[in-house]
Amino acid sequence: MADITVTPSGVIAGSNAAVTHGTAGETITAGQVVYQNASTKKWMLADNDSATAAARQASGIALNGASLDQPIAVQKSGDITVGGTLVAGVSYYLSATPGGIAPYADILAGDYVCLLGMSKSTTVLALDISYTGVAL
Repeated sequence: MADITVTPSGVIAGSNAAVTHGTAGETITAGQVVYQNASTKKWMLADNDSATAAARQASGIALNGASLDQPIAVQKSGDITVGGTLVAGVSYYLSATPGGIAPYADILAGDYVCLLGMSKSTTVLALDISYTGVAL
């Protein structure tokens, strides 16, 4: 399998979404997984094999695109239409590709496990992030 392909215009927060706002620390596209940098408070792309421990712990999914220092909305929990095709009932994880969303089968030895949520349908992810701090 591979990371899901996200169409940014299809990323939509659900009615039960918990959303926060902030500033992008790099170019981010709607639908990418992000974390908040502790020192700058800016949102950055997360990935499960980063040398930076903070980057391996996702905090949410970007709801809009932004370049460096532009405003960004980040969904932290709740239902989200991810703009890509999911398999209903499957768990999805932070990918080794910065900002990517992957099924468990794509998590490799040495990757850190960060569950993003379970798919409720072929388009909706029940976002409920859980980081183990454990590498496979």
